[in-house]
Amino acid sequence: MADGNALMSKDQARAEAYGLPLEKLNPAQPALFQADAMWPIFERLRAEDPVHYCEEHEFGPYWSITKYNDIMAIDTDHNRFSSDFMKGGITIAGGQANMDPLPMFIAMDPPKHDVQRKVVSPGVAPPALAAMAPEIRERAGAILDGLPIGEEFDWVDLVSKELTAMTLATLFDAPQADRRKITYWSDVVTAAPMPGAIVETIEQKMAIFGEYHAYFTGLWNQKVNAPPAGDLISMLAHNPATRNMEPREYFGNVVLLTVGGNDTTRNTISGSILALNQNPDQYAKLRANPDLIPSMVSETIRWQTPLAHMRRTATEDVEFQGKTIKAGDKVVMWYVSGNRDETVIDRPNDYIIDRERPRQHISFGFGIHRCVGNRLAELQLTIIWEEILKRFPEVKVVGEPKRVYSTFVKGYETLPVVIPRRN
Repeated sequence: MADGNALMSKDQARAEAYGLPLEKLNPAQPALFQADAMWPIFERLRAEDPVHYCEEHEFGPYWSITKYNDIMAIDTDHNRFSSDFMKGGITIAGGQANMDPLPMFIAMDPPKHDVQRKVVSPGVAPPALAAMAPEIRERAGAILDGLPIGEEFDWVDLVSKELTAMTLATLFDAPQADRRKITYWSDVVTAAPMPGAIVETIEQKMAIFGEYHAYFTGLWNQKVNAPPAGDLISMLAHNPATRNMEPREYFGNVVLLTVGGNDTTRNTISGSILALNQNPDQYAKLRANPDLIPSMVSETIRWQTPLAHMRRTATEDVEFQGKTIKAGDKVVMWYVSGNRDETVIDRPNDYIIDRERPRQHISFGFGIHRCVGNRLAELQLTIIWEEILKRFPEVKVVGEPKRVYSTFVKGYETLPVVIPRRN
């Protein structure tokens, strides 16, 4: 199997996906995602075994749910399929002998989930977004105006990270000077420790978590001793439902809001540049008709699927599509596969920015855990593309992206581009 240093080719991935016995298929391999080589496994699973049991995995046996409607059924059945961090939480690694998940509202079931989510929801509700939009536009314009023209640079670093970092700092009312610390901590949260990675050992990761925790403890202390304000930390510090929560639970919610606010937007901004370059007819269509930006944004969120999976734990034995899922089993909903389900989405492997139903995707989840910041993500993507099209006839990808080594975050470490000089 491929590793972080030797990426598997597409042909190798297809040969392995169709050459192995069905019961040996294991899509939860970071190396496959880093090589963008997981597609044939999901294609086969959707066709032959859409509710698939993988018996051997480093984090123990798990079920893969790979079709759109099956994922929706699991995602909306929170009574029988739990998100609770005490049962293992929302990632394949969580629970028992594996990682000990942090408490956070996405890893809780009702009623506690609903109460905590409601506390922060006003921070990303339409009135708050309307107030933030001019500031996001001003920052997007400044970022783009500062880019080197005619020279190669990393789009992830100079644009995608920068805009999302600025927005995150605003949401937390943290100093803009600290914005890159926050996105760095987000990257550390989702990184698998390995040589040459952003964190190399679990000990290093825990030490960085200590800095992260201390920083946001300081923010809490500032906010709890100041009048209530509209930022997310102040909301948590002053709301009766959350102001007395344990420090570990507060930190868990900070982690959730950091990762949620960082990865979706950042990796879709990068993904939009890559998708449009891989589909020049769609890029030409967008340049000719900027009114397609909202539709292109939704199509990119589907095509990219910035979070590849969410996990649930069965609370009882469940008969599901002819299979018996036992109480305590890990159930992995592969959003990345559901978004390519041929039985629900027409030509799902094609990138089509003027689809009839561009918002028909599963990237934000369904039901009570649907992404609380989805409208903020769409707003940032819409604004950055409105500002790009005002300025540049083209942003040209000039090399292969370096993808993230993860089965959870489906994203990019680097994306080399050039903005051509105007003739």
